Amino acid sequence: MIDLLSAEFYSNPYPVYQQLQSTHPVAAMPDGGYFITSYNDVCNIYRTPNLFSSDKRIQFEPLFGKESLLFQHHTTSLVFNDPPLHTHVRKAIGNALSPKIIRRMQSQLVEVVDSLLDQMQTSEQADLITDYASAIPVEIIGNLLGIPKPQRAPLRAWSLAILGSLEVNLNADEKAHGERCVEEFLNYLTELIAKREQNNQPDDILGRLINWQVDGHKLSVAELHHQCIFLLNAGHETTTNLIGNGIELMLRFPEQLSRLRDNPALIDPAVEEVLRFESSNQLGNRTTTQATTIGGVEIPKDSVLTLCIGAANRDPAIFCQPELFDIGRTPNPHLSFGAGIHTCAGLSVARLEGQIAIGRFFDRFCSVSIQHPPQRARRARFRGFESLQVTLKAR
Repeated sequence: MIDLLSAEFYSNPYPVYQQLQSTHPVAAMPDGGYFITSYNDVCNIYRTPNLFSSDKRIQFEPLFGKESLLFQHHTTSLVFNDPPLHTHVRKAIGNALSPKIIRRMQSQLVEVVDSLLDQMQTSEQADLITDYASAIPVEIIGNLLGIPKPQRAPLRAWSLAILGSLEVNLNADEKAHGERCVEEFLNYLTELIAKREQNNQPDDILGRLINWQVDGHKLSVAELHHQCIFLLNAGHETTTNLIGNGIELMLRFPEQLSRLRDNPALIDPAVEEVLRFESSNQLGNRTTTQATTIGGVEIPKDSVLTLCIGAANRDPAIFCQPELFDIGRTPNPHLSFGAGIHTCAGLSVARLEGQIAIGRFFDRFCSVSIQHPPQRARRARFRGFESLQVTLKAR
């Protein structure tokens, strides 16, 4: 089903999701898996981790090979693990993303955003993805990990290649490129962490991960390295998409942009609506640990479930007029950050970046004109733009 994707699907997958949701909310796939589009089913799966496993070792071994670096990374990172490893690693990341660090990050974020806005104001034109949306999380994650500014150039390319290995229709060249990027990132982290361990640790996220220890548990070298890669990937691609999708949606729906300009306090619910309407992460996966029934469909043990977050976030059983983009929508219980024990550990950071980046952008520029049709990235799992070229006029 999702192995044969058209250009129209990448541009707008929601009609396909709507059809599945109304006719086959638990759809059997040719490979033996199941595609889940109902909000209640997706939410229940998220909240029942003992029945629906996040562990991807069996699933990823034939895709990457057990000895590959991509396999080692994806099966070590937080998002693809069950307790007790998930609990252990999440505690470490939760400590590293403390309220104190997030408060400190806010002033750094405003500084980064304003600097990028200054540059775009001077040129009066920009590609809002390369010049703005993707630059913000790279700088913020670079700051959190203590990566010197001159050494940040490869971060975006590494992230795109490593996450790209999770897309459908992965070819040999893409897999080889992802493998090289994991190797390059691991080599870089080995040197960076060795230098950090020789000096006094600043109270940043990398320092806290290095020093974290609770009840005799400490991150192994591999866990430390792969969680750093995970933090870059999770915090970069999805946040880039959140910012890019948010700006494009405001331009696509000018009446909503007028509401935001008239009432800047709407930025918080506006970001939540962006997350619902164009979820940065469209698809997730779980594996059944025993035979079960979902939506009246009998599901065998060891079945791979594809959770369609993009469909769940537009389920008319939950959201009134789900195809309406409404920045004042309340309540808005979207699933873009997941639910249960796997709720996104960095959701406070992502929300803050979206609120500041989108809010300050439209506060700065009174006129924004799209110059060419926005270019959607040909990705099913992660939804965002490759290019969004505009001309700008400051207030």
